Amino acid sequence: MTDVNVDYFGAHTAITRLSPAKINLFLHITAKRQDGYHELQTVFRLLDWGDYLHFLPSGNVATAPMINTDASAITSDKQAEILCQKLIKLNGAADITQNLADNLIIKAASAMLRYAIDQDNLPAVLSKITLTVDKHIPMGAGLGGGSSNAATTLTTLNRLWQLDLSLTTLCQIGAKLGADVPIFIFNQDAIGGGIGDELTPILLSDQHYLLLTPNDHISTKAVFANPKLCRTMPKLTIKAINDSAAEFSQILKPPFSNVFTPIVLDMSPAVAEALDYLQGLLPTSVSSARMSGTGSAVFLPLPNEVAFDEDLIQSWIDSAPCPAILVHNL
Repeated sequence: MTDVNVDYFGAHTAITRLSPAKINLFLHITAKRQDGYHELQTVFRLLDWGDYLHFLPSGNVATAPMINTDASAITSDKQAEILCQKLIKLNGAADITQNLADNLIIKAASAMLRYAIDQDNLPAVLSKITLTVDKHIPMGAGLGGGSSNAATTLTTLNRLWQLDLSLTTLCQIGAKLGADVPIFIFNQDAIGGGIGDELTPILLSDQHYLLLTPNDHISTKAVFANPKLCRTMPKLTIKAINDSAAEFSQILKPPFSNVFTPIVLDMSPAVAEALDYLQGLLPTSVSSARMSGTGSAVFLPLPNEVAFDEDLIQSWIDSAPCPAILVHNL
């Protein structure tokens, strides 16, 4: 997540930040845990495309009058919720959740405040923030839109509110909001393990992708619950994944795959049509089309000689059965 630009509004500075999308170059499940979560292995790749979040400070709020040191009177959860309502005005998110309090942006801000309260590290004065979402990442696409928004909120408010929380702490807060939140705080391509929150950097070659986003919201809960889902992929070592980058970066070779693909294709004719379309481009692209994450988005890695052929790419975009865009790794 990087500052895109800085504009000036009187005495206040508005910060615009890219909240990037991610793709999974492969996605395996190696086991189901006793707590109901699944052990995953994947490689996350962040993209230079996504949502934009605009943060505009507008006045200050004294925090002491809202904090009750008697834990029996009001919990830190409730104190954080009340303080968050005073501090954050969220615009552009009405179509994302019915209740703005359920939005991951608000949940992220509240979780950060709760952590600061619990650690007795809450500043005496905090800036009120008008936060506006410019949404481009479709929901249910497997591109991490909500998680990216939460991560961008955490890292930006950490700076604006001068909380000075470490990246490790931010990742711990983020992981409680969603398994994909830490990768966006980590902010670099990574091998993901655990529930997706155990991250190891990986160095990959620059790559363009043709990304298709069918208009279909895929339920993560539904695909994980599907009895046909393969949950027994062999666990690979970090070294094996690093050494095998050529087998999943452009061409997807066994043992690498996205185990959710057959499940989602059965659920969504739109995703099947989009993936079929990309597979029809393989003779030119010499790469493997695939799904990202557990959602509806599909993508095709492109060699430079293809990606730089503007007429060819535009013809592919124009002929696609759903919205298509040429993207690059972040």
